[in-house]
Amino acid sequence: MKVLLANDDGIFAPGIIHLLESFREISDFVYVTAPDRERSATGHSITVHRPLRIRTAPGLGDKAKGWIVDGTPADCVKLALESLIDEKPDLMIAGINDGPNLGSDVLYSGTVSAAMEGLINGIPALSVSLATWEEADYEYAAQFVRNLAPLLLQHPLPPGTLLNVNVPPGTVKGVRFTRLCTLCYTDAIHRRTDPRGREYFWMAGQPESPDVEDDGTDIGAVRQGYVSITPLQIDLTNYQMIEELKKWPIKV
Repeated sequence: MKVLLANDDGIFAPGIIHLLESFREISDFVYVTAPDRERSATGHSITVHRPLRIRTAPGLGDKAKGWIVDGTPADCVKLALESLIDEKPDLMIAGINDGPNLGSDVLYSGTVSAAMEGLINGIPALSVSLATWEEADYEYAAQFVRNLAPLLLQHPLPPGTLLNVNVPPGTVKGVRFTRLCTLCYTDAIHRRTDPRGREYFWMAGQPESPDVEDDGTDIGAVRQGYVSITPLQIDLTNYQMIEELKKWPIKV
């Protein structure tokens, strides 16, 4: 098995290092491509208005090769698959992210987008996050993904589908297969003034999840101490709405 790893926290972030160490033991070869610095919340953006620079990542050890990219997570995966790697990986893994990727936040996530880019290029993919910024047990999360990866290859997902995994802090009670929770933010924009009297804005906000108590949601599962595994798909089309739209008296 040949594995491609990427993330949005940077190539020397502890999450991706733990994944590298874990998968080096069971893989024929591990490729690593990641940003030169943290690129959280960049979504699926790619760099098209300037050149991309890369350099070889040092100190990755045996059966591994990596590159540091001054671009986004999606850039990293595109470069790896189209220019840097001579063979097609069997599996694409994005993470381990420092912090959760739950609910509608998956649309902003550089980690999930890196996995999506692998999927777009025909590679079975999953993204994995630690749903905490404290008490981060990367070793457990890496071992969990290491056990999950062979199952993903043995039981291929439908085309255009990946798995988004969120590991809770503390003692894990089990695994739940979930849907995305409804997630929105209140007081998300803070208006402030700098010392020179110039106005600026800071994005923050408090997350709210009206359906968080639903056992079937990803946020609900993580809050109750379960690993959440959510199948995500590239195709965002609401097929039922197509038939409704056909009834609209649209004039041309």
